[in-house]
Amino acid sequence: MIHNKTTGERKLMLFSGRAHPRLATEVAACLGLEPAPTQARDFANGEIYIRYDASARGADCFVLQSHTAPINQWLMEQLIMIDALKRASARSITVIAPFYPYARQDKKHLGREPISARLVADLLQRAGAERLMCVDLHAAQIQGFFDGPVDHLFALPVLAAHVAAHHSPDQLTIVSPDAGGVRRADQWSQHLGAPLAIVHKRRDPRTAHSVKAISVVGDIQDRTCVLVDDMVDTAGTICAAADALHDHGAREVIVAATHAVLSDPAPQRLRDSAVAEFLFTDTLPLPQSLAQAANVTTLPIAPLIARAIQEVFDDGSVTQLEGTSPPHPRRTETEQADGTRDGSSTHP
Repeated sequence: MIHNKTTGERKLMLFSGRAHPRLATEVAACLGLEPAPTQARDFANGEIYIRYDASARGADCFVLQSHTAPINQWLMEQLIMIDALKRASARSITVIAPFYPYARQDKKHLGREPISARLVADLLQRAGAERLMCVDLHAAQIQGFFDGPVDHLFALPVLAAHVAAHHSPDQLTIVSPDAGGVRRADQWSQHLGAPLAIVHKRRDPRTAHSVKAISVVGDIQDRTCVLVDDMVDTAGTICAAADALHDHGAREVIVAATHAVLSDPAPQRLRDSAVAEFLFTDTLPLPQSLAQAANVTTLPIAPLIARAIQEVFDDGSVTQLEGTSPPHPRRTETEQADGTRDGSSTHP
């Protein structure tokens, strides 16, 4: 069994937490190796024990953990794994968190709230991480929370290729489920050459997962609507948006999201929904109750992560990978004429 890949004097090793071992195995297979053998167990009081059965001295180490529920356990496990590698004299430590934990707590909405996404970045770095690799961060500003290189990968090409293969772009409308997702939907719109629409909703900031769809802005009559988001958690937002689209004349609704968080009661909502297809990547393990669901499709993200790992190890360019650079936002005619955006001058 090959647990490392050697190039010249350098050695690549992939380490996996217990949250989503199948993803780590698939990434390792794409790299032509196997995850490094690791002892991981819980003590009676809940403490986590980690020990590696292969030497990591002088190796470029990549620590992959998907932060599914229970998220705090898997975050703590990854921190302990990083610390173990630091004390094992690893040459470098890169954290791979396909779904970044606490990403939705990236700013203060009300007084006396934490910015937990920044805290997670501080914890990872303090533990010994030197580089961070994520897929479709909830907010791009999280890249600035980590004081080191951040490789932000995008699943849009993976998801959009599936949509384009099964639906004519002439019949598609890309829909943002809320105002905050308009930029993401615009990137999809450019990628597929389809028009854009928006579901306008109102959310009570004091009540979690309380959503009310208000109206739809854009032409969706008799069209196949692709609702795009970075994640689906309880599925309240996305199902309310899908219902609004059907009420406004959409012929069919498809949901495309990178991260299948799917906290209860999401599985039941997905099974009961009129959505034709829920399309996810496998950054997170799919709940067993949805494994055979006819309207749920998962696409592999391992090839993208593996290519990014190889580029980092080879000192190549992660940006040049397909799926690591989103399309540039559209510029208005005024911006194109005067060379400005948001009041700031641009320079060549």
